[in-house]
Amino acid sequence: MREQLLRGLTALGIPNPEAGAQTLAHYGSLLLEQNKVMNLTAITEPSQVVSLHFMDSAALLGIADFRGKSVVDVGTGAGLPGLPLRILEPTLSLTLLDSLAKRVHWLQTVCDTLGLEGVSCVHGRAEELSLTPTYRDCFDIATSRAVAPLRLLCELCLPLVAPGGVFLAMKSTECEQEVVDAADAIALLGGALLPIADYTVEGTDIMHRVIPIQKRSPTPPGYPRRWARMQKAPL
Repeated sequence: MREQLLRGLTALGIPNPEAGAQTLAHYGSLLLEQNKVMNLTAITEPSQVVSLHFMDSAALLGIADFRGKSVVDVGTGAGLPGLPLRILEPTLSLTLLDSLAKRVHWLQTVCDTLGLEGVSCVHGRAEELSLTPTYRDCFDIATSRAVAPLRLLCELCLPLVAPGGVFLAMKSTECEQEVVDAADAIALLGGALLPIADYTVEGTDIMHRVIPIQKRSPTPPGYPRRWARMQKAPL
């Protein structure tokens, strides 16, 4: 994995690619080992972990400025895209948020093993935590690779973002209707759609898309709603 990572990070122009490749390779080995006993990823081929997880995550560094930013990764799962971003941009402070306690515990073990500082691994639900002053309207950047319709992701993630910050939703290129359907939710929650960014995942011919949504004003009281309500009556 290390050599593939080194080539990919160099091609992306990532500073200090040798250190990044070494740490990401270690993370990848921990991920694949834990995946034998915990459902973390359907991708188990090391070369595909590099391209479809790590290079895909690293692409965000070319879309937004993460230097010195506070970042929350919502529904982080195996730590993606948050941990690769933190490994490659050490100045950001990262909150990994997931609703499954055993995943959060494993993520904390990974951070300890890799010696990563400035990372908080939080067990909780975004729709609940964003109602508290500690998390509401406070992050510079929210990210999510979660498989959910964009208008649901907006209600989960935008309340966490500070005015002036941005929510980066990682999607496939076949999400045009999702963007249309999310227009009312984006406006209601205090956001504004920025130009969409398509990119080719380094080392592949796969094209993915990032939907950037800027937070223009604080999210109104009453949002987000409970998850069951969001699903039953999307904005």
